[in-house]
Amino acid sequence: MSYSAAVDEGLALEDVVSPVVAQVRLAIGLLQGALLYWLYRSARENVWPATESYLFAPLVLVGLLVPVLLIASLGHLPAKKAGLWALAAGGILVALALHDTWRGGAGQGPWGSVGAARHFPSGLLIGFSMAAFYIAHALVAAGSYDGRRVARYPTYFEQGWKLAIQLKFSGFFVAVLWAVLGLGSALFMLVKLDFLRELLTKSWFAIPVSCFAYSCAMHLCDVRPGIVRGIRTLALVLLSWILPVAALLVGGFLLSLPFTGLEALWATRSATAVLLGTSALLVVLINAAFQNGEAGPGVARVIRASARVAALLLLPLVGIAVYALALRVGEYGWTSDRIIAAACLLVASCYALGYFWTAIQRDSWLGPVANVNVATTFLTLGVLLALFSPLFDPARLSVASQMARLEAGKVGADQFDFDYLRFEGARYGRQALERLKAGAQGPDGAAIREKAALALAKEQRGMPAQAAKLTAAAIAANLKVWPGTARLPESFLRQDWNGFKRPWYLPRCMKEAGQSCDAYLFDVNGDARPEILLIAEAPRNESAVFEEGGDGGWVGIGQLAPNVTQCAPLLEKLRAGRFQLVAPRVQDLEVDGQRVHILPDRAAEPFVCDAASKP
Repeated sequence: MSYSAAVDEGLALEDVVSPVVAQVRLAIGLLQGALLYWLYRSARENVWPATESYLFAPLVLVGLLVPVLLIASLGHLPAKKAGLWALAAGGILVALALHDTWRGGAGQGPWGSVGAARHFPSGLLIGFSMAAFYIAHALVAAGSYDGRRVARYPTYFEQGWKLAIQLKFSGFFVAVLWAVLGLGSALFMLVKLDFLRELLTKSWFAIPVSCFAYSCAMHLCDVRPGIVRGIRTLALVLLSWILPVAALLVGGFLLSLPFTGLEALWATRSATAVLLGTSALLVVLINAAFQNGEAGPGVARVIRASARVAALLLLPLVGIAVYALALRVGEYGWTSDRIIAAACLLVASCYALGYFWTAIQRDSWLGPVANVNVATTFLTLGVLLALFSPLFDPARLSVASQMARLEAGKVGADQFDFDYLRFEGARYGRQALERLKAGAQGPDGAAIREKAALALAKEQRGMPAQAAKLTAAAIAANLKVWPGTARLPESFLRQDWNGFKRPWYLPRCMKEAGQSCDAYLFDVNGDARPEILLIAEAPRNESAVFEEGGDGGWVGIGQLAPNVTQCAPLLEKLRAGRFQLVAPRVQDLEVDGQRVHILPDRAAEPFVCDAASKP
């Protein structure tokens, strides 16, 4: 079989891009893998550059996105233009990452909780940057292909869908590669060879291999545009036949509203999100039918009619979403989520108004949709850049809104969400809390200052504020010793409980001022030295038993069951001294010098509080 015949049969690759371009793309993939591994390792070991927030976050963002843009550009943009585009994209990403770090928006890293995760760009920035630069690259590639700043719509359509399929199938290729490697590892483990399993766990192997495989997959997708085009056509045809169903469902929903009213919709507290998602689905399905604007005559009549109906339905759907958001903002003010939703609604409104105007035109089937799509695409890019810049930073705007509501008396100190400022307001929220803590005035001034201080002291949302470290005297004041003549050992009080390795084991009386515990001294292990049982006051009734080790330090050795410490009659008898130590009903095993515990079956001898209260 000749080479040309093999190409026709799909068995060989077309020379769409030169071998040199292929080599450069693969080299970029390897370099990206090396860069990301270096950044990952520095984060795990908390060494430079991970220790420099304003350097590390831009490096991560640039390392994730710019190589992919460069790979997609090579062979389709002139070398000089591809380099300039990569530099411009890198500059924008650096600026976005610097602002994200400055505002305090960095958080969990994309590789999980590692040493310096606070220095990673925020997940929101990474996700929206991927979306923004996917759109931007499609626009740049289309303009370069047509040789004009604003390309023809069919070119935008071709470049956008080609890039989307290329990116998704490259990710799928990497996933399948790792599935095969995992299967190979399992096969070798059947014969007790673990070298491959160990290799797959090494970050120096996993990260470069994943990046190299992704670059290889992008190149393979690029050299067979016919296959990509076929996948796109099939996907769009299938999606277009879902459009009649979607139009029928949305139309039925809108027709039911006059009979059901909107109250049930508002009660869900998620109306805006659901309506936005439905609007996005309609836009995708309408464009699946419209395709590049030249497929109109070949589209089935039912799909043509459904697309026109869906274009009309989009406007009332978005209008209801806008109204739902306006109600929430009027009642509770702006938050970051609502500002992002408003930005999405701005884009959706552009689609809705444009599509409605298109649908009522009779001279063509949705012809102006092309112009609406192009205009809305540029609007979307502008909105994304504005949201992640100081201009329309959602955190800044939402903090200003919430502070205005508090200062105007629209919400009291008892209902104001101070935690929102602390954990979702970025640096703007923390600065606002500092101002409230220092100088809140008015009838609720004292309460506001106290709540602001508590919010600033918290380390995690929903968790109590980090308590001040207790002194030995403060701990002693929290403990009531039984019997009254007993005294706690000095070594117990002098111990640094703030550095206890298992802080969750300690009752609150060992961590917070004003929390009381009963303390009982008795020898539970027969070493002629007293152990200490602590039982916290109701309603938590936490318990812990401590013994003194050979080095003089106290360690936890056990707890009482919660149903025991919550039995008030039993606790009264314990305080009165009506107890004795007895040998366990089930002894331990000692196997060749190693002690093995037999866990008792509680169902065999259940504890009943009423029975314990009998004299």
